[in-house]
Amino acid sequence: MSIPNQALQKLAQEIETQALSAQREINVVKTAVAAKQRDIRMLELTSSEVKALDQSTKIYQGVGKMFVFSPMGDVEKRLSSETAELKSDIANLNKKLHYLETTQKNSREHIEKIMKSGGKS
Repeated sequence: MSIPNQALQKLAQEIETQALSAQREINVVKTAVAAKQRDIRMLELTSSEVKALDQSTKIYQGVGKMFVFSPMGDVEKRLSSETAELKSDIANLNKKLHYLETTQKNSREHIEKIMKSGGKS
């Protein structure tokens, strides 16, 4: 028994669409991971610079168009919490990336299988 050519083409087209969609999402996720890693590096650099300062040094944070005094402990807590949050986001994005890469790989394998079988079941 064989699958009609039209049905085979439609199936292959749907799988190809799924693979292309996965590839686009992979690119978006990789870009997001890179941006978050860059933010982590900036936060770690800022944190190391803050820790190198004397405890009596006054630290000001930018809020809109002005600067507000913040105790050093609060700044260090904020920097470490933002870093932890970004690391958690990266872990979640890496899980999503793995899923998308698996989806794309499976889609490509299915297309190859369909083309090799030539519609035969």
